Amino acid sequence: MRAIAAVERGWGIGREGRLLLRNRADMRRFRERTMGHPVILGRRTLESFPGGKPLPGRENLVLSTTLEAAPEGARLFRDLPALLAAAPEDSFVIGGGEVYRQLLPYCREAQITYVDAALAADVFFPDLDRDPAWILAEEEGPFVTEEGLPFTFRTYRRRELP
Repeated sequence: MRAIAAVERGWGIGREGRLLLRNRADMRRFRERTMGHPVILGRRTLESFPGGKPLPGRENLVLSTTLEAAPEGARLFRDLPALLAAAPEDSFVIGGGEVYRQLLPYCREAQITYVDAALAADVFFPDLDRDPAWILAEEEGPFVTEEGLPFTFRTYRRRELP
């Protein structure tokens, strides 16, 4: 299992149910990496998609205790053990904050778009730079967003799975 996220300098990923910024290069990379693979997400992330519909071309596995029913094209899981039993090894965890927090211990890799700017966030990804279980294995860039913010593509790998 792998995680994929875009973070800012303080590891923020969102604010008020939205991404912190739109980065075309990051969106293109997200699509290329996740297409054809199962994605694991929470209810709020699902609701943030256009029309609240699952991502096309991917099996959408939704972890939620509050969603009444899964929308067409998604599978609903009420608890972590049930999700873990059903999630294929090639799944990508795509958010939000609580889903990342719960599933990161089961991930072997995290593909992070790191925006080197402080943005106002209210949802966060765990800081892998401060976590001794993770090592920065690769970094591409720097690049610049359409708004002029510097960013890099980083790949973190778990030192060993639990």
